[in-house]
Amino acid sequence: MIPEDRLDEILSRFEYLEARMAEAGDGAEIARLSRDYAGLKPVVAAIAEWRGARTALAEAEALLADPEMAGLAAEEKAALEARLPELENALKLALVPRDEADSRSAMLEIRPGTGGEEAALFAGDLLRMYQRHAEARGWGFEVIEAQESELGGIREAVVRVTGEGVFARLKYESGVHRVQRVPETESGGRIHTSAATVAVLPEAGEVEIDIPEGDLRIDTMRASGAGGQHVNTTDSAVRITHLPTGIVVSSSEKSQHQNRRLALAVLRARLFDMERRRAAEDRAATRKAQVGSGDRSERIRTYNFPQGRLTDHRIGLTLYRLDQVMEGDLDEVTDALAAHDQAEKLAEIEGAGA
Repeated sequence: MIPEDRLDEILSRFEYLEARMAEAGDGAEIARLSRDYAGLKPVVAAIAEWRGARTALAEAEALLADPEMAGLAAEEKAALEARLPELENALKLALVPRDEADSRSAMLEIRPGTGGEEAALFAGDLLRMYQRHAEARGWGFEVIEAQESELGGIREAVVRVTGEGVFARLKYESGVHRVQRVPETESGGRIHTSAATVAVLPEAGEVEIDIPEGDLRIDTMRASGAGGQHVNTTDSAVRITHLPTGIVVSSSEKSQHQNRRLALAVLRARLFDMERRRAAEDRAATRKAQVGSGDRSERIRTYNFPQGRLTDHRIGLTLYRLDQVMEGDLDEVTDALAAHDQAEKLAEIEGAGA
């Protein structure tokens, strides 16, 4: 049973936000209130529908005592009793805690792991897979930093992916991606195993993460890249060191001014991610999520090219359509991960209400 006092708290919060939005004069505050308001709106609608059905059921039961209305009341009662479990389940789903970062754009970082040059080539394949996925969904895909390997793979790639709900879809990609295939450099036809690490960070705004100038060391340098693809002949590349944490970010794709802006955006995302992880660790004393945890040391997925098979180890999902996945068709995987994560959180709510 859903606790009524919790529903009353949500309705009170919704009414407060509605009133506060009418009074607020600051643009940043209005934007924050609007996000909270939009997040609660579907929950409030689900509460109203569920409570309305319960009230209608009580009225139908009362009418059973009236001989003239008993027939209609019995039909109404049966229909409402059949519909109420569906409405209650919809309300529980609406009550599943939402990650406030879900609506944001994201920073995507890809680095090769074990496997030498083959790992770098696989990292490049993942970069292209995510680019195609972004294009299919109508997202922006802006390369901030890309360091190529000797054979055209990727030593490191940092990308800004922009659009509504990007982080909600990509956050499940954080972790170790393992590949099993015959490398192009292998003459004996032996299958090798290598890996690449993916990190997905929600983009943070300047207001949320304020970085004092005194905390930064900014260096300009000559951009360089294997094969000439990312070579810039001017001293436009920017490297920023965040002195309190030692985090180093760089950008070498645009003008010096743009590089500074992009590098700061990456730094804000990393600092924001650190804050989110610290808060998540505090909350995780009673729950350790396997999906959406963003643990970059966790092996999350295997790409087996000889068998055309993709396996996501967190939920036991296996697909024999690896070619389509590498072309950017990730929706089936992402939908399954999101559904599993939602089911885990729903089970928590039901357990708490028991």
